Amino acid sequence: MLLFFIVGLLVHFVFFASIFDIYFTSPLVHGMAPQFTPLPAPARRLVLFVADGLRADALYQIDENRNSRAPFIRNIIMHEGSWGISHTRVPTESRPGHVALIAGFYEDVSAVAKGWKENPVEFDSLINESKYTWSWGSPDIVNIFAKGNHVFIHSYDADNEDFGAQDVTKLDTWVFDRVKEFFHAARNNQTLFSKLNEEKIVFFLHLLGIDTNGHAHRPTSREYEDNIKIVDEGIKEIVALMKEFYGNDEKTAFVFTSDHGMTDWGSHGAGHPSETYTPFVTWGAGIKYPQKVPSQQFDDAYLKEWKLEYWKRQDINQADIAPLMASLIGVPFPLNSVGILPVDYLNNTDVFKAESMFTNAKQILEQFKVKMTQKKEVTLPFLFTPFKLLSDSKQLDILRKARSYIRQGKYDEAVFLCKKLIHLSLKGLSYYHTYDRFFLGISVLLGFVGWASYTSLLIIKFHSSISRSVSKEVKKPSHLLLCSFVAIGILMAFFLLIQACPWTYYVYCLLPVPIWYAVLREYQVIQDLVTSLLTFPPSHFVGYLLSCTLGIEVLVLSFFYRYMLTAGLIVFACWPFITQLWTRAKSISLSWILFCLLLAVFPMMPVVGRNPDIFLVMGAGLLVLLMSLFVVPSLIKGKDGFVNDKLFLHLLQMLGTVLSMYIVYSTHNSLLKKQGLPLINQIVSWIILGSSFIVPLLSPRSLFERLFSILVSSMSTYLLLSTGYEALFPLVLSCLMFVWMLMEQETLQLSGVSYVQKVTSIHFCNADTTPFRQLCLDDIRRAFFLVFFLVTAFFGTGNIASINSFDLASVYCFLTIFNPFVMGALVLWKIFIPFVLVMCAFEAIQLTAQLSSKSLFLMVLVISDIMALHFFFLVKDYGSWLDIGTSISHYVIVMCMTIVLVFLNGLAQLLTTKKLRLCGKPKSHLI
Repeated sequence: MLLFFIVGLLVHFVFFASIFDIYFTSPLVHGMAPQFTPLPAPARRLVLFVADGLRADALYQIDENRNSRAPFIRNIIMHEGSWGISHTRVPTESRPGHVALIAGFYEDVSAVAKGWKENPVEFDSLINESKYTWSWGSPDIVNIFAKGNHVFIHSYDADNEDFGAQDVTKLDTWVFDRVKEFFHAARNNQTLFSKLNEEKIVFFLHLLGIDTNGHAHRPTSREYEDNIKIVDEGIKEIVALMKEFYGNDEKTAFVFTSDHGMTDWGSHGAGHPSETYTPFVTWGAGIKYPQKVPSQQFDDAYLKEWKLEYWKRQDINQADIAPLMASLIGVPFPLNSVGILPVDYLNNTDVFKAESMFTNAKQILEQFKVKMTQKKEVTLPFLFTPFKLLSDSKQLDILRKARSYIRQGKYDEAVFLCKKLIHLSLKGLSYYHTYDRFFLGISVLLGFVGWASYTSLLIIKFHSSISRSVSKEVKKPSHLLLCSFVAIGILMAFFLLIQACPWTYYVYCLLPVPIWYAVLREYQVIQDLVTSLLTFPPSHFVGYLLSCTLGIEVLVLSFFYRYMLTAGLIVFACWPFITQLWTRAKSISLSWILFCLLLAVFPMMPVVGRNPDIFLVMGAGLLVLLMSLFVVPSLIKGKDGFVNDKLFLHLLQMLGTVLSMYIVYSTHNSLLKKQGLPLINQIVSWIILGSSFIVPLLSPRSLFERLFSILVSSMSTYLLLSTGYEALFPLVLSCLMFVWMLMEQETLQLSGVSYVQKVTSIHFCNADTTPFRQLCLDDIRRAFFLVFFLVTAFFGTGNIASINSFDLASVYCFLTIFNPFVMGALVLWKIFIPFVLVMCAFEAIQLTAQLSSKSLFLMVLVISDIMALHFFFLVKDYGSWLDIGTSISHYVIVMCMTIVLVFLNGLAQLLTTKKLRLCGKPKSHLI
């Protein structure tokens, strides 16, 4: 069985990795020739201001007195430049946003493996193409584009990015002060002065204060709004400084925008409009002056709200900004850019606009040609299917027509034709990028179905009475079957070899071969199963099949609609009424109904972090202490002679809960006063986190005492990671799990099992001596209950498929300085704590229900795999970026759940069955 779990783990790792090869491969290609407009550029230099985390509405809104938070930028909109909304894409994070702005392509999703910190594939950018670039700002951002001797960066220390700092606007004032010092120093430095007077130069100012204030205080806070005013004033001073430095030569273009927005609860990463709508304002050389219009049609109602309905708004996609900036200063368009030049922003001749658009079309067409050539070289000629909408002849025809229109002065027609070529090229790029998707998808599907079938056959063979009820002779599989599958494997490998496929393709395509061989080897079990099903009443069979299908569909729907968990828990509450449990054990049944209904409230609550409430966290801590006090008398009445040890351990855990409550409260107050995270709070928080893994192992291994010890230790950590009502969630979930154990014990007695142990007499240490029974149909319900509770543990307090469900404030007891990996690990552990509590209860259920851990665990894996198969089919590569990202994340979550289930099952066994003994203490004996 150990071998089976190791192989199963590897198989699921392959299924999990397949999604990265199918959907998360780099779209970038190399080998294109640079393309630039053969006409003089309107600007000699460009200044790019990026206000990290700035929402469009936060900048453009005016107060009740018709005053703007950013008077300088609003004056630009009304008197000097053009404006609109820049639409970003998922993931709305800093690095992907800046790559889209400066390089013109949407984040290479394979960079997720590097935490969005570094691109695994080299790419071109506006900064690469510039003659010189000077950058100021966060080291996390300016260093991304610090390639080449022509790029000069100035950044502050990463430790300054502290969400708990007294004044984070210093991150922005630092940038403005350094830029002022830089230009003052340039007057006395002839070398620098001459560089600054070259053409095709870029100044990049990254302003992180707004984002940091948004995370720390929310975008509706006074701190966030005041930071906008500081940025506005700083930009005003820099613009005045540069105009003075260059003698008002009117050869400077200015761009002001943001990399992403932010939700009302201070997070970003997903596709909510508050995250994807960012401001875009540009003015200076080559940019159109404000245009007044009588009316404008947009899907949103922002224009009236912002009092800008008469100033022409021109929305663009974030990647379109890169070709616009390249056109303004006359550098080649970034080679990997997929942005479309927004010609309506340009204040230049029609011929310049047409030539710039023609350059844009050729630059994107070059990427299409390289992508097509790469795919053609590794595909057999008779299997290669070209992109029919953009054949070689059609490319030449469109390019000739566009060039002819430019010569004839038909500039609008040329621009229209170039846009058509761009759209076709982008479609073609997507076509070749997803060329192997169907082939790989079929291979993974065969592997999925084969593995689920093989696991089901193992359950029937070793843990049910079906395969034992039919007398059979063990026959060896025929050599013909083995030879057939070996031949299939060799042919598949040869097919992949002659197409020069990557090594991962061999894994995905060859994996189903041994899996299906293993399935067909169990033909005797298949025969027994078919024989058993034929004797089963058809109406009962259809009823069970419909129930299983409905149950799995509810689980799948709960990933999209959290209220499905509420509906499921209400149905669970009715369980005692449709069985004899209500008449047999009313008090236990009432407890079951109560806790099911209490737990059903949580999925209906807002996502965690949106409404923080420190008093609810304190209330949860008090409930833990109250429950702990109720347990004290039972410890004092113990008969095992080790009352002092158990009582001391119990009081130690209560002390941990009290400390957690104090730390949460004092840290909250300290951050409100902008005094940062106290060092002693930080140290004690990490100690409590570390001890939560060890203290439960010191407790007795009786079922109730060990589970309660695990709950109290976990709650100490969970309180430190909570910001509101979610602190109550593990408590209610654990109470329901304990009642579930009692319900299963009563169910077992109803089913006629001769010997059923009392919960109080069950010990985890004697799990190996517990008599195990064969599986029955009711055990499918137990496995389904477990999967349902695991999904509830995941989604009970938020939609973890959405990055913006996570609130960074939940980790402020541990650290406030931005560290994505440590913060991510802490948030992940917060998600896992309810999961671990359910898995520990699962260990106890197996003992109370007299089931082998292997049998029930295998059933859970089969249900999880069927869910994963659902999501594999639901993965989208069309529609909005939010839909695409969510569909992929759902599949990843289910696959992670299946893989993590194996590890957490081991962790639960460790927490429940192992016992540490302090040095010098005698061994305890059960009396």
